[in-house]
Amino acid sequence: MKKTLGILGLLVAVCVFTALNSDNFLSTYNMQNTFRWIGLFGVIGVGVAMVIITGGIDLSIGSAIGLTGSLLALFLAKGYSPWVVVPALLLGSVFIGLFHGLLITKMRLQPFVVTLCSLLFLRGIGRYATADQSVGFGSGYDVLGILAKGSIPLGSFSLPVPFISLIVVALLAGFILKFTIYGRYLFALGRNEEAARYSGINTDRVTIGAYVFCSLCAGFSGIVFSLDLNTVQPAGMGEFYELYAIAAAVLGGCSLRGGEGSILGVLIGTAVIVVLKNAINILGLPSQLEFAIIGAVLLAGVIVDELVKRMVARKRAEVAG
Repeated sequence: MKKTLGILGLLVAVCVFTALNSDNFLSTYNMQNTFRWIGLFGVIGVGVAMVIITGGIDLSIGSAIGLTGSLLALFLAKGYSPWVVVPALLLGSVFIGLFHGLLITKMRLQPFVVTLCSLLFLRGIGRYATADQSVGFGSGYDVLGILAKGSIPLGSFSLPVPFISLIVVALLAGFILKFTIYGRYLFALGRNEEAARYSGINTDRVTIGAYVFCSLCAGFSGIVFSLDLNTVQPAGMGEFYELYAIAAAVLGGCSLRGGEGSILGVLIGTAVIVVLKNAINILGLPSQLEFAIIGAVLLAGVIVDELVKRMVARKRAEVAG
């Protein structure tokens, strides 16, 4: 909870600073757009958080988004039914996660190596399938397009459907972590895999499930991003998105050592990143400095959080002594 409060404080600080320096920040249009992007990026943040809690990592998220989005655009452009294409792509995403999980658990390969290779492989397949050309599928998919561009009116404000999708995914993940045996197994695996195995937990099954969930989130996000763009460039779609997702999860309290994390923290971490990107645009800062500014603010937030934890630990030790 303390980690969540810390990152929430950072979010409030960024919002207040931006609002004081730009009247457009709190406009209805900008708020709706910000919520939409939080929804788009938040789903992959929640997905990778499940993997990080086990002590693993998934670097292939951006490439999975690029592959899924490119194939969706390609198949729709060729006239295939979206009601066949979308389930097929989601099923393919499940197999990607299953493949990762099996290599990590059965072959005992490092998650970093497996997903790094997958990052390259999936990106290459996406570029080959589309001949590395931009693919557009028009605007004739209004019903399916609701996933990316739809909204629910709430008075003068409309809540974007991507944000609603994020809430659904977050509630599902939060329920799994807080109220199911599988969720407890995830944390146990992340804290000490050997102890978890000796206690009777099927650690292989738990690990595979986490990677399947992460890849499924990436596949779903690829579909939504593709619908949002209408035209997909396979070489660039989803590029660096895995870094945004991992940063949101870590900023939200997930330890890369495993065994720690909360879905609420991931949501707030995602909001911080999206609001920072929005602030850079609204305040007219050089776009070339976007990564530098985001990286500096995130690093500052992590350093402050670590310093606060050390101070609290020191005070507890003094009181105990």
